[in-house]
Amino acid sequence: MNILTQWLRSYLPRLPVDDRRLAEDLTLRGIAVEGEFPASCGGTLYEMDITTNRVDAMNHYGVAREAAAIYGLHLEPLAPAAPLVENRTGAGFPVRIEAEDLCGRFTARMIRGVRIGPSTGTIARYFAALGQKQILAPVDVTNFAWMDMGHPTHVFDLDKIEGGIVVRRARAGERLRLLDGSEKTLTGDDLVVADEEKPLALAGVMGGWDSRVTEATRNILVEAAWFDPAAIRSSSRRHGLHTDASHRFERGADFNAAPLANHLVTRLVVEQSGGEVEGPLVDVKVPALAARTAERPAIRLEVSQVRRILGKTADEEGAGQGIAEEIVARHLKALGCDLTRQAEGEYAVKLPSWRLDLEREIDLIEEVARVHGYNRFANTLPAFQGTVRELAHAAQEAAIRQTLRALGYTEAVGSTFVSAEEAETFGCAELAGGVEGAVAMGNPLSAEAGMLRPSLAPGMATMLAHNLHRDVSVVRLFELGTVFAGSTAEVKERLGLALGATGAAKAGGSLYRPEDALFYEVKGAMETLLGKFSSAQSAGSLSFDAAGLPDWIEPGRGARVWLNGELVAVFGELSAAQLQARKLRQPCVVAGIDAQRLLADALRQPVVTELSRFQAVERDFSFLFPDAVTWAAIETALQGSAAQGASPAKEVSDLRSLRPVEIFRDPSGKAVPFGSYSLLLRAVFQSKERTLAEQEIASWTEWVVARLKALGGAQRV
Repeated sequence: MNILTQWLRSYLPRLPVDDRRLAEDLTLRGIAVEGEFPASCGGTLYEMDITTNRVDAMNHYGVAREAAAIYGLHLEPLAPAAPLVENRTGAGFPVRIEAEDLCGRFTARMIRGVRIGPSTGTIARYFAALGQKQILAPVDVTNFAWMDMGHPTHVFDLDKIEGGIVVRRARAGERLRLLDGSEKTLTGDDLVVADEEKPLALAGVMGGWDSRVTEATRNILVEAAWFDPAAIRSSSRRHGLHTDASHRFERGADFNAAPLANHLVTRLVVEQSGGEVEGPLVDVKVPALAARTAERPAIRLEVSQVRRILGKTADEEGAGQGIAEEIVARHLKALGCDLTRQAEGEYAVKLPSWRLDLEREIDLIEEVARVHGYNRFANTLPAFQGTVRELAHAAQEAAIRQTLRALGYTEAVGSTFVSAEEAETFGCAELAGGVEGAVAMGNPLSAEAGMLRPSLAPGMATMLAHNLHRDVSVVRLFELGTVFAGSTAEVKERLGLALGATGAAKAGGSLYRPEDALFYEVKGAMETLLGKFSSAQSAGSLSFDAAGLPDWIEPGRGARVWLNGELVAVFGELSAAQLQARKLRQPCVVAGIDAQRLLADALRQPVVTELSRFQAVERDFSFLFPDAVTWAAIETALQGSAAQGASPAKEVSDLRSLRPVEIFRDPSGKAVPFGSYSLLLRAVFQSKERTLAEQEIASWTEWVVARLKALGGAQRV
């Protein structure tokens, strides 16, 4: 926004510095001056960048207040003069607030017998310097008021109002023509300023066309109010309107400013257009909203805490000491705080109504540092007691990252937000600790990002698409981050993990077809990762099935992963619908993993064993199995039983490894019946103590055959 230094100096007649120094000092205090230009009215025009939490400084008086605090100056009052002509007889204009949860305060005052014309004097001069368009004097006065003190006001043609003012929710379907000429259809969520018959203005956003002040207006109603920020923000977004009024109201206006703003506008209207003020100021307040804003409870402040956090001063008498108590009190009082001493070095601080961003003791400490000047404190580190402790699951997280990087995956960071459709499609309660539901945002940035992510899978799919659309055809990514489940009332957080792969991996083999290579590459990465944890140490602890796959996985092209009977992951190729939605033309494999489950596991500790000096013996077994027999079942039957010494013949402790060599299915069903597959299995026997005898190997071979037949297999010869 633009600020005139001549306007500022009208409130600070004894300002001791020039405009250049003032700009530097304001900027150092967080009220940033981005540009300086000569002003036609004299002095300098500042282009300022005021952060959204400092709505109190988005006006000349607010910036003057900051300058007064910096230099310890007296700040002239905002509107010292009374209206020029005033008739206090009568009861004032009738006002009724029906939407008491959305409107906390409404003031109204009547002016009769005005003569409408252009603005003159100070208003015209300042508007010319700011490049502000002049309309009619009463309208210009309301614009002058928000630039002066920051509180939006409005003037109505009093003769266009039927009955009194009613602040209410709009009726669904109600129509209102606004000052910009547009006609809006209102909803029950909109707040309007109305009379007894019709809406007059979209509250806090824009006035209405039919009740506007024109050159024919003779009687005026001046309005200044306080509206709920969320309600104004909602209406502003809903109707695509962003005005100077909505910009301030939706960031939190000053609850106590309404009477003062009404008084200022009334005085200036009478000065510019004549007329007589009729009746007293009508000021209707809602106590509940006053308690939430202007009447917040005091905050306890300890000067010892201020000194502990800010450290030692550097550039004044007593340098090397903590900031003095009287300086702390002076800065806070200059900002509008009311301090009551409770004990030695302890205050109860009543917050100013215009600083809704102050809520805690640390906020007050930051204000002291800001006004005093950050550069006036010594560069020291805060005291630290204790020791550095590693996070409880740091080793597990490091192992996950190191393993995936070693496998060629690059860590990525996706958005925390997803659409409602993605939340429903990719959500999985079994991978969220059994918690159902997705968490909706109260004020989402957009409909495409209105939910907290229940899984990292949709973000991974989006990142794969992002790369493919930019001609990166081979992508291997992983993301480790927080996922959310439950409801807005109770949000449950867990650590999630996602893998994503697309492109390359076309080499086939005896175990899978070339078109399946990418799927099995991701499967292998997951087996390697899960194998790092102690739960996957025993044979058969890790298993896969293709039942109950979610809709985002192409049917027959995915699997669920079980670790000791507990679901820990689901992965597969994105479905045709997902590929089409993201405009992708090549297969993408995405995995969603419950990393929280892995954090509860200890890492598998490496064990070094001495290599055998004796020759290993390999034996191949060719069997026909029904599709229902999984590799996990075969592994458990052989390696699991052997490890436990469960052999019908003798102990098979010398079974060193077991792996599939070839898997074959016959699409015609001739060589291998439908619903079955042929498996070539290779077992390796090796003793650490002796060379194995043929009789031992034959016995163990018979044992292996018996175990495989017990699973329903038929030996092929």
